[in-house]
Amino acid sequence: MQIRFWGTRGSLATPGPSTLRYGGNTSCVEARSDAGTIVMFDCGTGAHGLGRALMQEHDGPLSGHVLISHTHWDHIQGIPFFQPFFASENEWHIYGPRGLGSSLRETLAGQMQYTYFPITLDQLAAKIHFHDLVEGSFRIDDVIVTTQYLHHPALTLGYRIEANGVRVVYASDHEPHLPRLAEQGYQPTGGEDDRHARFIADADLLIHDAQYTAEEYPAKQGWGHSTVEYVVDTALAAGVRRVALFHHDPLRDDKAVDDLVQHARDRITRTGVQLEVLAAAEGHTLELEAAGTAHPSSAAQDVLGVSTKQPALKDQSVLISVTDPASAIALSDAVRDDKLTLHVADNADSALRMVASRQPSLVVLERELEGGNALEVCRAIRREGGAYAKDVPIVVVADNEEAVDRRVAAEAGVTDVLIRPFTSTYARTRVRAWLLRQASRWERAPLPADEDSRVHALRELCILDSAPEERFDRYTRLASTLFDVPIALVSLVDSERQWFKSRQGLDATETPREMAFCAHAILQDSVFLVSDAIQDSRFADNPLVTSEPHVRFYAGVPLALADGSRVGTLCLIDHRPRELDEAKLALLRDLGKMVEKEFDDTPTAVSQPD
Repeated sequence: MQIRFWGTRGSLATPGPSTLRYGGNTSCVEARSDAGTIVMFDCGTGAHGLGRALMQEHDGPLSGHVLISHTHWDHIQGIPFFQPFFASENEWHIYGPRGLGSSLRETLAGQMQYTYFPITLDQLAAKIHFHDLVEGSFRIDDVIVTTQYLHHPALTLGYRIEANGVRVVYASDHEPHLPRLAEQGYQPTGGEDDRHARFIADADLLIHDAQYTAEEYPAKQGWGHSTVEYVVDTALAAGVRRVALFHHDPLRDDKAVDDLVQHARDRITRTGVQLEVLAAAEGHTLELEAAGTAHPSSAAQDVLGVSTKQPALKDQSVLISVTDPASAIALSDAVRDDKLTLHVADNADSALRMVASRQPSLVVLERELEGGNALEVCRAIRREGGAYAKDVPIVVVADNEEAVDRRVAAEAGVTDVLIRPFTSTYARTRVRAWLLRQASRWERAPLPADEDSRVHALRELCILDSAPEERFDRYTRLASTLFDVPIALVSLVDSERQWFKSRQGLDATETPREMAFCAHAILQDSVFLVSDAIQDSRFADNPLVTSEPHVRFYAGVPLALADGSRVGTLCLIDHRPRELDEAKLALLRDLGKMVEKEFDDTPTAVSQPD
């Protein structure tokens, strides 16, 4: 994998003679897989140079993917100046953190309003697709992308990409969750900082915000940036092989960046552990090769299956039981600003009753409550609340780190600890992250009106769990070739599963029905088409999308028996977003009719065991 740095500065572009070596442009990094897939991290002012280079290097249509960490100006100002966006033959995908209100597209369009810029987002000639992301994992061609929330005053995502046996993590604009770690360096705490360490684990290259030093940090606390001490120590603990210090402070000239690198190297030398550290420099290219056998990282495994069956952000509510007035106001304002429902409890008993009756999406508790403490309340919620209480995030508010033993809190079921003082803006970002981690865009298909008779007719075929047959396999081979898709299936939708009578490009023989796209397809009269699953609220967080086989495109034509029972589908799956024109849709329907003829020729039995 190739990495090229186009913008390495944080907060403000600082071109000039004192920043020549490390650069003055803001955040923009290019990653290119061995297969040629182009992935950009952020689109700050450095994107101007990258865009010009790409247009010079490529003849004909150009496609690529932009992973936006967050929408602060220093990470998006290059969008109106990125030359590939102005060529009509080009196609680009822009990804960024999904908010509770406006979409990514609406947010990016804001900086190109008439007041600020002469060209609107709608006037860009290229075909541009926008993708709102939560934590999870998805595939871009040969690249697997894993996302995780960072700690910043705006909702921010870190990105981990894996391709060709190489792992690269981009974590710009991240502050330690525990302030003391910024000054003392990383230590395991049992909290969110450990989660961050797992996210960067075993990276071949970690590109990490290191804007401050421990000495500078006290005056910058809450601004959302790391210290070099924290970055180095976390990388050492996580087994990272190379670190690129990134998001250089606009007040730091080239000599000051040199000093920062030397400080980091001295700190590493004292540990006796090998870790290469450098400062990201504009124009610098790194060629990365796999260090060993490629395998999914522990961090990716942690987040591939984050989906739940909860509704997305519909009817979300927050229960607050906080006695400190300033904290209560900051949290309440954060909830109201995002138009969420607010519940307020005055004491421990009231909090327990409201949790039981209203089942809020998030619970925030003062460390010490009238009638009990937060850990006791948390234990009671987890013990008595049934399935709902298993996953609801519970956050404890405390005056300082020493007030809560993180390991004891975790054993009690506490999700996170919020240390005072904090602003309403900070509280709003944390509330969003806690809620979005629980939210899911994944719907199970409703049962057909004829479900009982449909399942009975399927089992009467005596075809479930039967051996592969060439008469079905020839159609999936043909479909895979004709439609240029990696996966083609004849799927039969049983009562609790979908089972594949024929499969091309997939090892699995069945999946749970609740995940099945085909369970939706059998509700249709004709082809069921999903052009881009991560843009579709029914499927975006489905495990078949967030993990293998990483479905992005799906087209399934229902297969019906002579009595009209729709028992399954002939379906197409791709890892890329796709469209089918009318001619292709007609071809898929024709192939479906041929598969249905094979059902007509299947000998039936008197009964099929349940």
